[in-house]
Amino acid sequence: MNPVMSVEFTVQAADGEFKEESVAIHDPEELFAFVAPGGGCEQIPSEVGEINIIFLKPPHANVSNPVADIAATLQLGMVFFTGPLAEIVQTSQEILDKAGRGELAAAFLGSIGAGR
Repeated sequence: MNPVMSVEFTVQAADGEFKEESVAIHDPEELFAFVAPGGGCEQIPSEVGEINIIFLKPPHANVSNPVADIAATLQLGMVFFTGPLAEIVQTSQEILDKAGRGELAAAFLGSIGAGR
């Protein structure tokens, strides 16, 4: 299965250089499993200053609604979601829903500026 998004973690070291680490995500469920309580996002080092979630371009253009494929970026705290507008809107709706049901880890909520 090909990845549908990439997550990049950026750290600024003491000497001013940036270190990036990238993880491939194969479906939205995999992303939400990672940001759920106990899903692993609690283990992100505190030195991480920026998280970029990049939705990869779909294999086929949306010919019936080209607006869906317009490139966009949404910033929530230190997390940047970049990719087709339709993917960003759908993911942000899922974040709202999961946050309301308590299905997001406190570490992720803190990184998007919604810490409790």
